[in-house]
Amino acid sequence: MILALDIGNTNIVAGCIEDGNICMMVRATTDRLKTGDEYAMLFYNLLNLHHIDIKALEGTIISCVVPVLSHPIRSAIEKLTGRPPLMVGAGLKTGLNIVMDNPGQLGADLVVDAVAASARYELPIIIFDMGTATTMSLINEKGNYVGGMIIPGAALTLDALSNRASQLPHVGIDNPKSLIGTNTIDCMRSGIVYSNAAMIDGLIQRVNETLSKPASVVATGGLAGVIVPYCREKVVYDKNLLLHGLWLLYCKNKGK
Repeated sequence: MILALDIGNTNIVAGCIEDGNICMMVRATTDRLKTGDEYAMLFYNLLNLHHIDIKALEGTIISCVVPVLSHPIRSAIEKLTGRPPLMVGAGLKTGLNIVMDNPGQLGADLVVDAVAASARYELPIIIFDMGTATTMSLINEKGNYVGGMIIPGAALTLDALSNRASQLPHVGIDNPKSLIGTNTIDCMRSGIVYSNAAMIDGLIQRVNETLSKPASVVATGGLAGVIVPYCREKVVYDKNLLLHGLWLLYCKNKGK
């Protein structure tokens, strides 16, 4: 069994994976001020809560897009397990051919998403990861990661709207009651959900126009579960895509 950690800007997703099967998955808030000792205690408590024996963990792999947390969380894992974790980044074997201007700039989470999607879906593939930012990645017919887009995330957009428009309240993203809202909160929820769904539909159509055949489309991330059901294009919601990618990378680099 391994521990896989996805350190995002808003949330940390932790999963325990055995033989490719996810046997535990939890989310915690990303806190840039926590020390390594505090993160060690957090992970210790989460594992105990789900009756996971730390001694049963043979290793850990981490994807982190918050550079300031790389050292504290690496330190936490070493204290918790007695072994250094694998970090997704330079020096890790991915098998992914990145043909961007500067491959080293590609975020660790996008690398992991691409590795998992390439193993699970037919090429070419469009990947949407909907978190603090919404990212789109394109893997072409040859299996090359050719680029993508970075877009303000749905929650980030909604927060900016509330912060800049004095009469609009802060609301959470939830399923809209109808396409046309009849009060301020319903209008905001309908607007953010349907506009993001329409954006995804439009991007899929435009990207497919550049390809020799229609792409498989997969969406993941904390907000994808709310947005994807309102898309008109066929989009597979794979909430554990990144954890599956971390498992594949661990196996590739540990020779399993």
